[in-house]
Amino acid sequence: MVGTRPYPDEPAGPFPSPPTTFEDREERTIELTAEADFEDALDDVVDMYAHFDPTDRAQGIPPTGESRIRNWLETIADESVNVVARHGEDVVAHATLVPDTDDPSSIEDRGDIEWELAIFVLQDYQRAGIGTKLLEHLLGHASDIGIEQVWLTVERWNNPAIALYERVGFESTGTESFEQEMAIQLE
Repeated sequence: MVGTRPYPDEPAGPFPSPPTTFEDREERTIELTAEADFEDALDDVVDMYAHFDPTDRAQGIPPTGESRIRNWLETIADESVNVVARHGEDVVAHATLVPDTDDPSSIEDRGDIEWELAIFVLQDYQRAGIGTKLLEHLLGHASDIGIEQVWLTVERWNNPAIALYERVGFESTGTESFEQEMAIQLE
């Protein structure tokens, strides 16, 4: 396996796979689905990000403005792995794994490349358990399709996010001045 980052020796998991439906802490029915054809959900995900509070952006994502959001999502759509959370018809959270490679042909063997995680939950749906379920199901889906190494960066002062990542098995692998890098090895 080719990896430029350190990863935990022991794999984490197993994690559940979508689809699933659950009640969040606010007793809302939330449905999680893996988006095999992300373009089918693109308009709904763009709408979610258009309503995302810009003060909760991290490292420049999600971008602001509908056209920049759509461009960002279309840029990653073909190669990324996506799971969305819906409350009724509305997308309220999105998690994605983006291949960390400049060689698109290497994506066919998913276990030989590293994947970068990004997860966003609309502010009105935060602290209700949706992020945890979404992350667990994204990692379960990733494992099912052969992804083995996932990494992320998080702002060092974002303690709720760091706690979430640690709860599911991510370990700190390094820090920069403003960011903490974390990684997980999947079963």
